[in-house]
Amino acid sequence: MPEVKAIDFMYYVATREFMSQWDRAKEGELICRMERAIGGLPRFESIEAMLGKMDQAGVEKVFITQTKMWSYWRKWMYMDTKLEDVTQYTEKYPKRFVGLAGYNPFRIRESLRDIEACLRSTSKKLYHMGIRGKVSRNTLAHANQIRDWRIYSDFAQVLIREARQLYVDESFGLELDHIVYALDATTVDLCLSLFPWAQFRRHKSAVKLHTLLDLRGNIPTVVIITSGRVHDVNALDQLMWEAGAIYLMDRGYLDFRRLYRLHQCGAFFVTRSRQRLDCQRHCSAPVDKTTGLRCDQIITLNNPIPKRGYPERFRRIRYIDPDTRRCFVFLTNNTLLPALTIADLYRCRWQVELFFRWIKQHLRIKSFYGTSENAVKTQVWTAISVYVLVAIVKKRLNLDRSLFSILQVLSVSLLEKTPMQQLLTSRTCHETDDENANQLILFN
Repeated sequence: MPEVKAIDFMYYVATREFMSQWDRAKEGELICRMERAIGGLPRFESIEAMLGKMDQAGVEKVFITQTKMWSYWRKWMYMDTKLEDVTQYTEKYPKRFVGLAGYNPFRIRESLRDIEACLRSTSKKLYHMGIRGKVSRNTLAHANQIRDWRIYSDFAQVLIREARQLYVDESFGLELDHIVYALDATTVDLCLSLFPWAQFRRHKSAVKLHTLLDLRGNIPTVVIITSGRVHDVNALDQLMWEAGAIYLMDRGYLDFRRLYRLHQCGAFFVTRSRQRLDCQRHCSAPVDKTTGLRCDQIITLNNPIPKRGYPERFRRIRYIDPDTRRCFVFLTNNTLLPALTIADLYRCRWQVELFFRWIKQHLRIKSFYGTSENAVKTQVWTAISVYVLVAIVKKRLNLDRSLFSILQVLSVSLLEKTPMQQLLTSRTCHETDDENANQLILFN
């Protein structure tokens, strides 16, 4: 029977500097259940002293982890083991230590120097990624500033076209033959002193991502990156309207002249009305008030200025949400769909908000590796490309897993030569929602 080898133990680089950080973190905030259970964490004056204790305990090899811990209460990084420390000890004592990227709440490299250290620590695997030489931070910074962001934008558009073909028959909750888009914008705050080209207000800068999301698969089809000063409604001037498609947007996009141009292109809009809309009712359709509907009307505008922008009739629907009891008034130029379907369509607009939250949390587009406009747009388009790539992988491999789960598996396996299908479809990778799983409790 072949000899079975295993890692003996996993631990931090418990030097004097690390433990001083640990003690500081415990002042009024952190109580480690492991430390409470065993009466205190082992402390070592140096890495050599740690090796001596390992010999006394009969421990042959230890995983030492790079650890980052963030306090959401005090807003500070109370534990930050440098990757260089882990790399230093694993290279000096390869038979005793194995490096491990431990818990990192940010799940992403924080700087170009961090990327450089990570790639250099795995230099033997870079050849398979097409990297033939040493990776330098200066090279990355130069490329970030000089290489045109349109390269990454064009690449993302290729991926978007492929993803939309894969998800063309995907359901989004409503049985409609129309293509349905959700249009919205999100603002990413920036530091004024570092990003003066994107000044938003007196004391801060910002960029705005105007996004058109295809609800079949939640694929971003159009992303326009502007300064934070550009109003959301201006994005309507840069869009090519698709005949027969339905566009969902909030009342920030209520501009009748622009909406009439959309109407003339044969497309449909669903948006919310302002509180005081000067209009005239021409006719009403009966509604079932048990569903939350209150009225379904055909109206025209009274005010001569907006009426010049939209001279034709359109539809107004009043709806009260049964759960929140909030009243919504919808405006649309679609007179064929049932009124309740229009209300359900607007509810689907929330998918674009979930998309913004997803890319901000998991792809870190709220902090940037460069401060130039080119660097910001490059990073945004790279994040969008990653999102669409993960969506393509999920559909092609027919995975019953969340995009977040797939992204996490791929993020820790980029330098591995294991086939992607094996990584994502192996039995040990399946997700479980069983809250009562038979999991042992290590510490009480």
